[in-house]
Amino acid sequence: MIAKQKLKMRTSFVAFTMITLLFSGCKDSDKTENASTADIPVSREMTAELTSPPNVPTPVGRRKAKKLIVNMEVLEQEGTMTDGTTYVYWTFGGSVPGSFIRTRVGDEVEFTLSNHPDNKLPHNIDLHAVTGPGGGATSSFVAPGHEKKFNFKTLNPGLYVYHCATAPVGMHIANGMYGLILVEPKGGLPLVDKEYYLMQGDFYTKGEHGDPGLQSFDMQKAVDEDADYVVFNGKVGALTGDNAITAKVGETVRLYVGNGGPNLVSSFHVIGEIFDKVMVEGGSMINENVQTTLIPAGGAAIVEFKVDVPGTFIIVDHSIFRAFNKGALGMLKVEGEENKTIYSGVVQEGIYHPEGGGIQQMPEGEKKVKVASSNKTLAMKMESGKQIYTQTCFACHQAEGQGIPNAFPPLAKSDYLNANLNRSIEIVLKGKSGEITVNGEKYNSVMTRQAISNDEIADVLTYVYNSWGNNKTNVTKSQVDAVKRGH
Repeated sequence: MIAKQKLKMRTSFVAFTMITLLFSGCKDSDKTENASTADIPVSREMTAELTSPPNVPTPVGRRKAKKLIVNMEVLEQEGTMTDGTTYVYWTFGGSVPGSFIRTRVGDEVEFTLSNHPDNKLPHNIDLHAVTGPGGGATSSFVAPGHEKKFNFKTLNPGLYVYHCATAPVGMHIANGMYGLILVEPKGGLPLVDKEYYLMQGDFYTKGEHGDPGLQSFDMQKAVDEDADYVVFNGKVGALTGDNAITAKVGETVRLYVGNGGPNLVSSFHVIGEIFDKVMVEGGSMINENVQTTLIPAGGAAIVEFKVDVPGTFIIVDHSIFRAFNKGALGMLKVEGEENKTIYSGVVQEGIYHPEGGGIQQMPEGEKKVKVASSNKTLAMKMESGKQIYTQTCFACHQAEGQGIPNAFPPLAKSDYLNANLNRSIEIVLKGKSGEITVNGEKYNSVMTRQAISNDEIADVLTYVYNSWGNNKTNVTKSQVDAVKRGH
């Protein structure tokens, strides 16, 4: 056993060292061969493949350094922030974040920035991968209907943010003008099964979160760092439902994660996974077995992990109200066979009695008899149901059944709830995931099945149906029993 542990530790150390050398050692090896990375010769010319999130271009592999032609267009265009709410985004390449650029150390990049003639404002680009004044910003300031060209050499491997740096800089970034450029080391990064591009940003609107219609930028909120939306890839739901990223059990996933800001630091986390490796801040340092990694505004990180079990893994900024109240939530859907050794799922379900399983009696007084739901008056069921609701439902659906916008649907005046009693009972019994529409709004969250008795289900649903403008159904235990039996 000790010998096996030592072998495993030695193998992990060797793998860790090899990957570290790929990032931190490539510059030294190139210096040995060519005096410095600036002197790496280029062979031929190629046009860069640019991709919109969450996709990334083809890995560079073992190709030699080249003259890499990058053509990027600035577009100012209206897009959806969340259902019923739109915003005029300023974009690099028509997406937020902007197009992903993939290079290797030693490339000579010929960068052309075009400002579409329909745009209203001048723009430029500051690439954190550039060694030069303003990261290219001083050479790329361009008015609508014009273009600017400049060149730079990729000297340092890593994952870097780019953004607009035209005054007021914060406003241009806050409107979506950011993206990522990857500079791979000589020989390329180790291959993985799946790669995806995610970038967090915070948005500031005149209206409050979820207010309908076209929203404009609010400078005072931005100065106060009072974000209305904190999202991945430019909008609420960009990585949920049909837009979720995917993998299969046994595959290794690599996420290129950026944070455009302009203000907030990201506490990046995937619920139910542990990052096997994190390339800290997109640089040479590699951390292992990480739960949550900090990504500063204007920074990035590369995270890798192997998916061992199937299911939907929720991606969040673990400053958690941003995830469930402001939009910083995505999904990784993994398909494949279950592995009960790693994760069993529910093994047993029962009722929790903090005072113990036996009947407790006070030394004096009458024994309290639990009344079955079928023998309760409506008033008794309402009192019991309210207590159960407060203990089990309150956090997600709130005190008056109003729910949480874009996260958990309302129970008040709910067309979904009132349309089908058996469906409601089944959801409490078995849980529910996937997209539903409630009162005209779409929700795509998860409700776990509730560990309460059939009597308690009848009581809590009776309380909900007789509150907040619902249809006043008196739910019975026999109805719950029938649904549970499948009738």
